[in-house]
Amino acid sequence: MADRCATSARWPATTGRGLEGDDVPLNEVTRDFFARPVLQVAPELLGCTVSHAGVTVRLTEVEAYDGSNDPGSHAFRGVTARTRVMFGEPGHLYVYFTYGMHWCANLVCGSSGVASGVLMRAGEVVDGLDLARSRRAGVRDRDLARGPARLAKTLALGRDDNGVDVCSPSGAFVVRAPFRDPPTGSSGARVRTGPRVGISGLGGDATAYPWRFWLEGEATVSVYREGAVRRPRAVDQPTGR
Repeated sequence: MADRCATSARWPATTGRGLEGDDVPLNEVTRDFFARPVLQVAPELLGCTVSHAGVTVRLTEVEAYDGSNDPGSHAFRGVTARTRVMFGEPGHLYVYFTYGMHWCANLVCGSSGVASGVLMRAGEVVDGLDLARSRRAGVRDRDLARGPARLAKTLALGRDDNGVDVCSPSGAFVVRAPFRDPPTGSSGARVRTGPRVGISGLGGDATAYPWRFWLEGEATVSVYREGAVRRPRAVDQPTGR
């Protein structure tokens, strides 16, 4: 699938201490980072790590969703019981159930009252590998968090994590960014952009919404697939003479 090359991600202003043993210091992301337009936040999350329930994943692929400005967003038609957290304070998790079997997780950004969020699509497990393997037994390490539902399962995210404040000093879910100067991807990779995975209709327009971002050359990035076109069910017509 053709894509466009964006500029290298710029790491956010951060505070805090890194993970013990890291070659590159990692710092906790502040709420100010999330309180910005989603198209700024999304590419800058690439290379950041997210930690929960004993596992840490380095993000290699994300997608941006811009609420009322985006027909691909759950919040396109306004506030519902499901999307209420997206309209709240930035820096919280929006966790939703899909296909009757999977959980997926977004990081809410923008400003309160205006929904937007970044779907964590894929990443590399960089800490807690044995625990991650136990949660997704029988799959290759590359595939442990290769896809949004896989990532959520690897991090043990579910219904109870919807609305969790990821900026809380005592929070169970932590977002950290490598501290580098000059800013580059954590592996020196370039950020690529293209259409979002599995989105049909207007929100799947590759020209209008090239809002999937990934690190070039990363094996954990998921495979692109177009959204399925929903066709109306055929209705049996009455027969007669």
